[in-house]
Amino acid sequence: MGFQDTPEEWQVTATVTPFTGNKTSVRTDDVVMPDGSVHSRDYQVHPGSVAVLALDAEGRVLVLRQYRHPVRHKLWEIPAGLLDIPGENPLHAAQRELYEEAHVKAEDWRVLADVYTTPGGCDEAVRIFLARDLSEAEGERFAVSEEEADMEQARVPLQELVRGVLAGDLHNNCLVVGVLSLTAVLAGDGVDSLRPAEAPWPARPFEA
Repeated sequence: MGFQDTPEEWQVTATVTPFTGNKTSVRTDDVVMPDGSVHSRDYQVHPGSVAVLALDAEGRVLVLRQYRHPVRHKLWEIPAGLLDIPGENPLHAAQRELYEEAHVKAEDWRVLADVYTTPGGCDEAVRIFLARDLSEAEGERFAVSEEEADMEQARVPLQELVRGVLAGDLHNNCLVVGVLSLTAVLAGDGVDSLRPAEAPWPARPFEA
């Protein structure tokens, strides 16, 4: 299999949760190090997320521009959202996000990449899907609010996004991983080499 990440869990002698928010919390663990010493580690506890790189028949990627307060930027992103329900099937969550944020549906779904966004300070795991064979969703558009109220939408050629990433103009984690992964797939073994949409995801186990 070559290089691969492996699960491991060091001993925790104490844990507290000094902050609990709407969707996430902050935890402090006292962790036993390899030399036997014990040190505190603070991290954000996150339910996990899904993201969708939606590719149309013209080779364009559906992107959204949204304000992100922590970084004080409007970022171009791909549709994404939280796994709100414990054990939720990530494919179903991704299909919901694509509908709610872009009013689009897709017939062909594959797993593009699984990532930990910031493993030094957060346990968030994200599954990024590739969605193809796009069409307009039926029914009324989902009502948006808060940061999503002025969200812009565009379809941008894949290579234009790659150039933006490499130029330092695009910064969203899921967009960066998604477009570079898809570029590698298209230059390599092709889309059919990707994992199926309901491939196992040990970071966030789910019922198929």
